[in-house]
Amino acid sequence: MTSSYGSIFKIQTFGESHGPGVGVVIDGCPPRLPISLDEIQRDLDRRRPGQSSIVTQRDEKDDVEILSGWRNGVTLGSPLALLVRNEDHESGAYDHLENVYRPSHADYTTDQKYGIRAHEGGGRSSARETIGRVAAGAVARKLLHHTANIEVLAWVQQVHGISASYDIDKISITDVEADPTRCPDPDTAAVITEAIEKARKDGDSLGGVIQCRVRNTPSGLGDPVFSKLEAELAKTMMSLPASKGFDIGSGFNGVTMTGREHNDAFELDPHGNIHTVTNNSGGIQGGISNGENIYFRVAFKPTATISSSQRTVDTEGNEVHLEAKGRHDPCVLPRAVPMVEAMACLALCDALLRQATVDYLSID
Repeated sequence: MTSSYGSIFKIQTFGESHGPGVGVVIDGCPPRLPISLDEIQRDLDRRRPGQSSIVTQRDEKDDVEILSGWRNGVTLGSPLALLVRNEDHESGAYDHLENVYRPSHADYTTDQKYGIRAHEGGGRSSARETIGRVAAGAVARKLLHHTANIEVLAWVQQVHGISASYDIDKISITDVEADPTRCPDPDTAAVITEAIEKARKDGDSLGGVIQCRVRNTPSGLGDPVFSKLEAELAKTMMSLPASKGFDIGSGFNGVTMTGREHNDAFELDPHGNIHTVTNNSGGIQGGISNGENIYFRVAFKPTATISSSQRTVDTEGNEVHLEAKGRHDPCVLPRAVPMVEAMACLALCDALLRQATVDYLSID
């Protein structure tokens, strides 16, 4: 089972939803990077359960521990190991699922692949695995900001059929964090809250779309063939639990445009720098960043675990009716925002370090 990502800034996540703990080992983080425990904890607090009435009420503080690779507030360059201990896991709530395949979960496919699975909370396929990603993403975020002033920000654009209106270039972290939905449009956020609460009461769930914006990306990140920057971003986003779609720049809307309409013309700014007049490319052309803001979106399906009765089968093929127990998100979007940011930071950090190697080895 592969649980790693990255070529230079490499991460390996570990742990199951109802095991002793979850975490990550980061290999390839440069030495002397100043980062505090609070900076890592800040992103984990945005991801943790129980933070509002519209998410799962599992009561986890998700306090992070640094086990290695860090001393006196700076990284050592050795493997950086981060651990969060599981404290409020009610494994007994999943006893009825030991021999039952939940609809649209990884239960059946995991059994088919490995012949064994941890059924409590979904085990390795649980969104709790993303704690390691978010912790590593916080380190990557600091490295991006410290070396290149790159800023990554995501927010909820849409839940079910409810879409927000805003100026994509004016959204701030304050706007995103002003409401538990993490939708920066207050009026839309109120409607989204009502919809999520209604879905929970109805024993149902909702999906939606997260928008992400990356500022100050230098030109030259990415590769022109298999490691295109948008391909790396797509890979990281589609590796997140419940993700079902990815588009960048004009995305699928670009198919309604002509080439004349879609092409991003170049111009010189007052300082003599080359920029594009429009940004239908979403900041990446030919797989390589062009220095413009990167814009992409990620679609998430409705949470698979719902309390309504569903028809399924057990491991023997017998038909059963399942009403899920336990504590689950009626909509993953609010807690997925820091996950999207984390994976973007990891992809960009790895690309930045790869480019640093290219620059170092370049021969004039």
